[in-house]
Amino acid sequence: MKLVKRISFFMALSAFMLGLGGYGALKAEDFFYPNRYHNEQERTPAADAYSLREESPEEPQQVRLTGQTEPEEIPGQVIEAAATPEPVVTADTLYLVENVNLTKGTATQTQETIPVKYIGLNREELLEELSFYCENPPLTELEQGFETAELTAFSKDRVAVCKYYREETPKQFFLKVSDHFIIVCEEDGQTLYMNTDILLERLPDSLQQEIMMGKPVASEEELYLFLESYSS
Repeated sequence: MKLVKRISFFMALSAFMLGLGGYGALKAEDFFYPNRYHNEQERTPAADAYSLREESPEEPQQVRLTGQTEPEEIPGQVIEAAATPEPVVTADTLYLVENVNLTKGTATQTQETIPVKYIGLNREELLEELSFYCENPPLTELEQGFETAELTAFSKDRVAVCKYYREETPKQFFLKVSDHFIIVCEEDGQTLYMNTDILLERLPDSLQQEIMMGKPVASEEELYLFLESYSS
């Protein structure tokens, strides 16, 4: 009997110590990891559903303006915006050039071959090319009195350019006398243009009278003809 009592006592003591150790372990875990099991127990199905909604991507909201109707959709058909290509000059583009004479007030229009450097240019690029042409015109254009040019029409089928020219009016001179010699004055009649070795007395009397009054000479060509005729 005593042996049985001792065995029962040790078993009860072991069970007590085991329970005490487990309780201490739970307390220790609760101390180091507070609210671990509490949060899991309080998690409700509604909260889980809300969490799932947060994690799922939101669908974009569509806003329809008042009075705006949605385009009719045809199943299996994709509607794309048609892009209109920007027109450029081609080798088949009609090239018209209008020449305006500002001095005479006349204008002539001709069809010319499109310059190679213009092919492939759009409107803005062609305007830049014309601007460069006006700033640096060829010598042949300057000799004709070229002033400026402008683009008057542009499309892939037709390009028109207007060029303006102003002819130089003949420069007038005056023949006068200074110390018995003929001198040439500019068109104001006062500014000396050149001296000559032509004596007044060697000229015909009628011409002497004209020169003493100030004989006008209409152009440089007429002036040089006079000088060649009476120079010694």
